[in-house]
Amino acid sequence: MVFRRLAVAGVSVAVTMGAALLAVAPTAAATSETSPPPPPPASATAAADRAADAPDIDVTKVQAHLTELNNIATRNGGTRKSSGQGYRDSVAYAKSKLQAAGYTVTEQPCTSGCASGAGPNLIAEWPQGDATKVYMFGAHLDSVGAGPGINDNGSGSAALLETALALAEQHPTMAARVRFGWWTDEEQGLNGSDFYVRSLSSAERSKIKAYYNFDMIASTNGGYFINHLTSTAAQPMKAYWDSLNLQPEENTEGAGRSDDYSFEQAGIPTSGYAMGASARKTSAQAAKWGGTASRAYDPCYHQSCDTTGNINATGLNRSVDGIAYTLWKLAVGGTAPANDFSLAAGPSAGSVDPGASATSTISTATTSGSAQTVALSASGAPAGVTVSFSPASVTSGSSSTMTVATTSGAAAGTYTLTVTGTGAVTHTTAYTLTVKGAGGCTAQQLMANGGFENGTTPWTGDTGAIGAHAGQSAHGGSRFAWLGGYGRSATESLSQSVTVPAGCSKATLTYWLHIDTDESDRVAYDTFKVKVGSTTLTTLSNTDASSGYTQRTVDLTPYIGQRITVTFAAAEDSSLQTSFVIDDAALQTG
Repeated sequence: MVFRRLAVAGVSVAVTMGAALLAVAPTAAATSETSPPPPPPASATAAADRAADAPDIDVTKVQAHLTELNNIATRNGGTRKSSGQGYRDSVAYAKSKLQAAGYTVTEQPCTSGCASGAGPNLIAEWPQGDATKVYMFGAHLDSVGAGPGINDNGSGSAALLETALALAEQHPTMAARVRFGWWTDEEQGLNGSDFYVRSLSSAERSKIKAYYNFDMIASTNGGYFINHLTSTAAQPMKAYWDSLNLQPEENTEGAGRSDDYSFEQAGIPTSGYAMGASARKTSAQAAKWGGTASRAYDPCYHQSCDTTGNINATGLNRSVDGIAYTLWKLAVGGTAPANDFSLAAGPSAGSVDPGASATSTISTATTSGSAQTVALSASGAPAGVTVSFSPASVTSGSSSTMTVATTSGAAAGTYTLTVTGTGAVTHTTAYTLTVKGAGGCTAQQLMANGGFENGTTPWTGDTGAIGAHAGQSAHGGSRFAWLGGYGRSATESLSQSVTVPAGCSKATLTYWLHIDTDESDRVAYDTFKVKVGSTTLTTLSNTDASSGYTQRTVDLTPYIGQRITVTFAAAEDSSLQTSFVIDDAALQTG
């Protein structure tokens, strides 16, 4: 737990910690408790039934993790502070166990706001359950520089680690996702958790339905405290401790001083367990919970004596079982969500000479339910192009290397390949392949339905402008595109996308345009533009009006080897019509 300035009832209060604490190891009397009460009663609700199935976490396994954290500190100067090797070794210890258990594990470097040299956050997600509904459980993994931090906060870190391993071992049906976080640099100001929350998009934040924090849950003279005791988020945690007749109290000492505050500031509901730091136990609390009145909850708070000898095993056991109870009640059971996955190509485009090849990583991720086998295939490859995958199928969450190989005879051009992943469901992603020119060029006309005789396809935009309209006539055939002519403020456009093949030396757009107008001034009130993408290549206006059609030409040579969108666009001002009538458009390569 970190020192922090608090705001209580609108008054800023500086909390001073650690004055005149006992510097000796706690005695056995400090850990004495009443006899263990009976297990929580069964409930008629489905949620409580699921919670009743929560495992009894073996506290000796939690203590084994604490022993290893203590050993890590001993090997690294007696500390696991965030900027030291002791912290990094702690991350490696937890990470190896989580990965072996099947978690999706990420080390998140703290790239802003953390102390110089601070190690990473460690995030582990159980890859089952509804990915849009996440319950998160967290604890800071770092210690102060003065000691190994076995209660503060090896206790919370080890309890979460063993709960995570128990979840993987039980492997129950999941109704929601469970995500664990071990935070860096808490002792320097909640910096690791703050960085994590700031790194989340608003959509990702909204998926986290509650965050539960565990900081100092084995204090030798401790009490039983819950963050936001009366909140909805706290109810399962309170219900468990109530079932043990512990009569928990609000965690006022820890308010704003641990990593739940980072989530709380982002509007995410929070709760958690704590057993106290340097504040002193009252006589009423000693009568209720045992221990020594007028003595600090943790006499070794932020000191070198915060070792494995500074652990209240009874309190630790009650805390870790309450964590499991809460997790099972919130996230386990119900109808398993349908298995689903995502598919992406990176990079999503490549350019090669004929005879060469390009590669892309095809990534998958489990987005709902359990991981599944995804078979990969590709379509849309032209003659002379083959696509292969290594491996040809993956388990969602894994990736494959796609190789796109071309022969020396592959035709120059740009092609869209469709990569398909087939599992319980099917998803696709696009890959754009450009085969560079080898010096030759097949002359061809690329624009489809340029005379507008075959309906409106593939034109897009204001396709109602296409037809055999009374009042104007076609250049060829019977149909044309009439843009404008309203005599009021109006805009209209027609677009078509084409691929201009590589290997050619020239590309030319031609079209026939008739402009008639009621404007009399030699001022460009109404305009007609030819654009490629957002770039305007030609601008005409009412001042270019004349009788009959005039063929116009636009050089598109700079766009060879690209897929482009050609747009004809007209804009009229508030009065006096100008009509822009288009027919027989073509895009010729040579």
